[in-house]
Amino acid sequence: METAGWPRAIIHLDMDAFYAAVEVLDAPELQGKPVIVGGSKERGVVSSASYEARKFGVHSAQPIATAARLCPQGIFLPVRMWRYQEISQQIFEIFRRFSPLVEPLSLDEAFLDVTGSTRLFGPPEEIARKIKEQVAEETGLTVSAGVAPSKFVAKIASDMEKPDGLTIVPEGKVEEFLESLPIEKMWGVGKATRKILAHLGVRTIGDLGRLSSKLLTRKLGKQGLHLYLLAKGVDEREVEPARGVKSIGHEDTYPIDISDLGEARKKLLSLATRVAKRLRGYGLAGKTVTLKVKYYDFVQVTRSITFAEPTDDNRKIFHACCDLLNKTEVGRRPVRLLGISLSQLSDSNETGQLSLFAKEEPDKRRSLNKALDTISEKFGDKAIVPGTLLEDR
Repeated sequence: METAGWPRAIIHLDMDAFYAAVEVLDAPELQGKPVIVGGSKERGVVSSASYEARKFGVHSAQPIATAARLCPQGIFLPVRMWRYQEISQQIFEIFRRFSPLVEPLSLDEAFLDVTGSTRLFGPPEEIARKIKEQVAEETGLTVSAGVAPSKFVAKIASDMEKPDGLTIVPEGKVEEFLESLPIEKMWGVGKATRKILAHLGVRTIGDLGRLSSKLLTRKLGKQGLHLYLLAKGVDEREVEPARGVKSIGHEDTYPIDISDLGEARKKLLSLATRVAKRLRGYGLAGKTVTLKVKYYDFVQVTRSITFAEPTDDNRKIFHACCDLLNKTEVGRRPVRLLGISLSQLSDSNETGQLSLFAKEEPDKRRSLNKALDTISEKFGDKAIVPGTLLEDR
């Protein structure tokens, strides 16, 4: 279906300084003050910072110790994940009033495909305004929105006028919109890629789009072609609702068979990190972890374990897979493929309640995972990896 003037209508919605905003909502006396939410001052990281704190250079994923130096007058608060999940559930209920096609990226961020919703709710830009109004009225919080024909452009657009912004990029204006934006705005463009592009004279997305796809493919491989298409505004990815997803996983086939058990564990760490990030992006957690092993002779085995409670934590998934690895012949028979998947999925907002004494450590893990996701979303998946994987880079 085509909406008038829109082949596809995608809205990216991103809550403004979500954790910090919830803290101000619950304690109005913090209004207008530099609020910083995160872990301990010794080794913690910033999960969220109010816009007043950002003026001092404080930002997500920054060490708390650095934030304290930059903003000594900041009000530092611990992460209250249960409360953010509670508010997130309200927000997503509002999103789903306007479209069944909602793809969660985190507790405070989602894509909506509203192409088929315009007959009921009006043009895409009007739908975005209505969502913003209802979120403000029902939660007291603000959300920034980007409206565009693709996920890539909508996500960039939502960040243009924060906080409480609304940026609309119609089909015929996509390349004009992207033209002067710095190349850092593109997903997955980290330091190494920026360095290569800088040698090619690329400073803006428009610069990238003027290069030939063959040159970019030669310099960057498949990523070069992908970036070229994005620079032209071409992004065919669909909005993928979490509902109906039965399992989430990833597998890798290796060019050289793996014979060493330690090497196999390193590969599992990489897989667990990626799978956990995907789970959190969907706002899901899984109870059953399945390890898939394909040996050099194409014989394939799977081993599974089911947790008492669902998880989206890469460390827990990794340790479970290491235990499962001991129930295979990895280390004795060469391996050509490893895979990890999680099933028995549920909304991470609805996972079982933890006891009072068991709650602090999971909250720290969630805060750390959110910080890592923030870094990889901004700088690409290779921007931060477990230390054991560094030599593989």
